[in-house]
Amino acid sequence: MLPTHRRQGIMRRLVEQLLADAREHGEPLAALYASEAPIYGRFGFGLATHAAEVDVESARMSFRDDPGAEGSVRLVDAEEAFALFPPLYERLRKERPGMLSRSEHWWRRHRLADYEHWRRGASKRFNAVLEVDGEPAAYAIYRVKSDWSDGYGTGQVRVVETFATSAAATRGMWRFLFGVDFTTRVQSEVFDPGSPLFLLVTDPRALHLSVHDGVWLRLVDLEAALRARTYGTDDAVVLEVRDELCPWNAGRWRVGGEVERTRGDANLALDVRDLGSAYLGGFDFDELAAAGRVEELRAGAVARASALFRTPRPPFCPEVF
Repeated sequence: MLPTHRRQGIMRRLVEQLLADAREHGEPLAALYASEAPIYGRFGFGLATHAAEVDVESARMSFRDDPGAEGSVRLVDAEEAFALFPPLYERLRKERPGMLSRSEHWWRRHRLADYEHWRRGASKRFNAVLEVDGEPAAYAIYRVKSDWSDGYGTGQVRVVETFATSAAATRGMWRFLFGVDFTTRVQSEVFDPGSPLFLLVTDPRALHLSVHDGVWLRLVDLEAALRARTYGTDDAVVLEVRDELCPWNAGRWRVGGEVERTRGDANLALDVRDLGSAYLGGFDFDELAAAGRVEELRAGAVARASALFRTPRPPFCPEVF
C-alpha cells in the first residue's frame, strides 16, 4: 500500500471482495500465512496451525535407545524424485489436517525446481530418499551452504522439506542430514511441530526449536466447511457464532452428526475467527476457553466440543502462501 493511501479502508474493501468472490465460487474457506500477524484477525481469520523452525547443532545429536541405522539413503535426480516423493507425500497428506494436495505442476515447477534466486548463496538442491526393504520410507530435499573456520568445515544443511512414514524413518532421515560432511548445523524453516524428532533425540535443547503462528484460516461458508470435516465423536453441540463481516454465517449451528442451523439453545458462544482456530484441530475448545475466546453456556460443553473437533495429530501445512 502506498503511504499516501493507508488508513482509508482499501484493504477492508479488498478483503470483503475476496470473501464475496470466494462465496460466489463455492469456496468454503480462505487460508494464508500472514506477512504481519495482527492484520487478519479483524477480518475473521483465526490462527489455525502452529509453524516451527529448527537450527540444530549436529555434533550434539544422538538418538535415545538408538538401534542403529535402518535402511539406506541415496541421492536421486529430479525425475526420480518426482516418481518417488509424491506417492509418499500423498499417503501422509491424507492422514494429516492442513496438508494441501499437490499437482504435477506444483511438484515440478515449485517443490523440485532449483531456481538460482532461491539458493541464497547455498548449493543446488539435493534429493535424498531413505529406503527400507527396497521401499521409500522417507525423503528430504535440502541444500548445503559451505563455510570454513580455522581450517574446519562449518557449513549448514538447509532443509527445504522432509517427510517420513514412521518414527524409525524419521530417525533415519535426520541421521543422514546430521551427518553431511563439513557441516555443523542443520536448519529447517518449515519444520513439522508434530514431528517425533523432539522425543527421538537425547538432547532436544540442541534442536533450538522455535514455534510461531502458521496458517490463518477464515470460514467463508461455515455450513459447507463444517460439513466437509470429520469429527471425533458422535456427540453434538450447538454453537452460537458471531460473524460481522460474513453475516450469512452468524447464528446457531448444531455440529456433530448432521451440521445444520437450529433454534435450539446454544451450548457455546464464540466468534468465527476462534472457530477457525479450532477447525483444523490446532487449538481445542479447552484452550480457547482458557484464553477467554469461547463462552460456555452449558456445563460440560467445552469438553464435549474439544472431543468433537480433536484430531489425532496437530495440523501442519508445509506450503507458505
